[in-house]
Amino acid sequence: MTSEEQHSDTQIRPSQMPPPPPNWVIQLNTKPSPRPKPPNISDPPGYSAVSSGSSRVSTAQLQKPNSASKQQPRNSSTTEETDTLKLKKSWELALAPAKQLPMNAIMMYMSGNSLQIFSVMMVFMLFKNPAQALLGLNQAFARFETPGTRGRLWAVKAVYVLMQLVALSLGIWKVNDMGLLPTTRSDWLAWETEREPLERVIPAF
Repeated sequence: MTSEEQHSDTQIRPSQMPPPPPNWVIQLNTKPSPRPKPPNISDPPGYSAVSSGSSRVSTAQLQKPNSASKQQPRNSSTTEETDTLKLKKSWELALAPAKQLPMNAIMMYMSGNSLQIFSVMMVFMLFKNPAQALLGLNQAFARFETPGTRGRLWAVKAVYVLMQLVALSLGIWKVNDMGLLPTTRSDWLAWETEREPLERVIPAF
């Protein structure tokens, strides 16, 4: 490489350098200089600044490590507390069907007694959900069963079964109103025997 090419290369390099950053970037990256506190403005309640050179530290920040060090670790829950909490949750699960009974009763009443797709679907769901709940009784309360709660869960299960039976009785009432249950004498005419008359009257002409 000749000296002229080296000289031209040194002249091109300064033009390829990136431009200096704008003024707002320099101000953003530069920490602001501390301003002196006006003498006529007092600190807000609960705040007292400590001047140390150019930094001001609040009392809350100074006391934060001490309070964190004095904070005691949270004790782990005991077995009795866990069993009590599980028993409470199991009662909530057992009483949950009772909260749906008023809504189901209103929907059964509003659907009418005629045979239509809406009323038939409502009655089907009213029988299906309690039946599935009764079949899955042990699975529903398996997560709450522990050695400490096993003896007290029988009452919870009994209430749960009672609520499901009440829901089934609501479905039976609705089916009876729709005329689908053979509860009248006319539904059993095939098993009725013909009455034998004791006397016969023949008109005379």
